[in-house]
Amino acid sequence: MKFGTAFFACVLLLTSAAGAQNSPQSTQELPSAPEALQPRFPGAPAPAPAEPAQAKPAPSHTPAPAQPAPPLTTLPGASTAAPAQDSAAKPQSQPPAPASAREAAPPPAQPPAGPPADVETGDFRIGVSVDLVNLIFTATDKHGRFIKDLKQEDVRLLDEGKPPVHIQAFESESGLPLRVGLLVDASNSIRERFRFEQEAAIEFLNQVVRPKSDQAFVIGFDSVAELTQDYTDNLGSLAHGIHVLRPGGGTALHDAVFAACEKLAKARVAGSARRAIIVLSDGDDNQSRHTREEAVEAALRAEVIIYVIDTAVTESNSKGEKVLRRYADATGGRVFFPLRIQEVTSAFKEIQDELRSQYVLAYKPENFVQNGSYRSIVLEVPKRSNVKIRVRKGYYAPKG
Repeated sequence: MKFGTAFFACVLLLTSAAGAQNSPQSTQELPSAPEALQPRFPGAPAPAPAEPAQAKPAPSHTPAPAQPAPPLTTLPGASTAAPAQDSAAKPQSQPPAPASAREAAPPPAQPPAGPPADVETGDFRIGVSVDLVNLIFTATDKHGRFIKDLKQEDVRLLDEGKPPVHIQAFESESGLPLRVGLLVDASNSIRERFRFEQEAAIEFLNQVVRPKSDQAFVIGFDSVAELTQDYTDNLGSLAHGIHVLRPGGGTALHDAVFAACEKLAKARVAGSARRAIIVLSDGDDNQSRHTREEAVEAALRAEVIIYVIDTAVTESNSKGEKVLRRYADATGGRVFFPLRIQEVTSAFKEIQDELRSQYVLAYKPENFVQNGSYRSIVLEVPKRSNVKIRVRKGYYAPKG
C-alpha cells in the first residue's frame, strides 16, 4: 500500500514539471488577446505589422463613434440613415425651445406713447389743444424795423376784454415751417407789368421756401381761381406754376382767397407752422361768388396771415386799396403799394424778412366755449410806446 502511494506521488510530480516546461510556448501562441485591447490604452505599444488581419473585428467599434458626427456639423445635409438617432433627439430638444422662447421673449412691441405722427414734439405746439389760442404776431418800431427782444412780461393780452387764464408759451420763432399760398392776379387789369411780377414772385419763393421744411402752392385767378401748382418744396415746379399763367378775363379775388384759406386749413403740418398767403392783385374784384368778408372769415378760421402787393398801375385805386387793406389788417398781415415796378421786388423781400421775424404766443382764454363764435383780441406793449404790434384782430372758436 505504501509503495502504491509513493508511485502515484511521483507521477504527479513528473506531470507538473512537464507543464512548467510547456507554459512559455503557450503564452507566445496567444499574443492576439492583449493586442486586441491595445486601442483602449493610450500607452500600449503599437501592434505588430504582421497582425493586420486580426484587426478586422475593429470595424464593429469604429463606425459607432463616426455616425453621430454628421448631424452635429451638417444637420441640414444629414442622410436618411442617421435620423434614427436624430429623430429621437429632436422631439426632446426642439419642443422646449419655443416654450422657453415664449417665456423669455417680451410681450408684443407696443407703439411708444407720445404725440401723433403728424405732431412735432417739444414744449410748444400749435394747433394741438382745442382750448389753446395761438397767435403769431410781428413787432416793429416806428420805422418798420423788427423788434426781436420782447419778453412775455412786456405784452398785455385781452381776449374778449379779459386777460387769459394763463400763457403757455411765448417765443420768438424765426425758423417755424411755412405753408405759403401764392395768389397771382392774371386778369386784364394787370397785363402791363405781369411778366415782371411773375419773375419777382419766383425769386421770392426761391428765397423763402426751404427744402424739406417749407411748402408752397400757386393759384392764378382771373374770372376763376385755378391751382397751377399744388404743395411742394420743388422750386422748379413752383416756377413752372407761375410761368404757365397768362393774363386775361375778369377778377375773382375773393374766390381765390377763400379757396387758398381752405387749402391751408387742411394742410398737414408736423407741429408748429405758419400759414400765409401772398396776394398780387389790384383788389378790383368783379367775378367772385364769395364776398370779401366770407374770405376774411375763412382766413381767420384757418389762422392765415395775408400779405398783399398792390399791382395797380394808377394811384386812383381807392376801392381796390380798401379791399386789400381789409385782408391785411384783419389777419395781422401787411399791404404794400409799390409806386415803381422795381419796388415789387423790395416788397417781396420785406415779406420774406417778416416771416422769419415773428413771435408765437399760446394761451388759454377766460370763459372759453367751443361754439364757433368770433372772439376779439387786443395785444399791446404798454411800457414800450415805440413798439407797434401787427396781429389778427380776432379768431373763431372751434365748434365742439
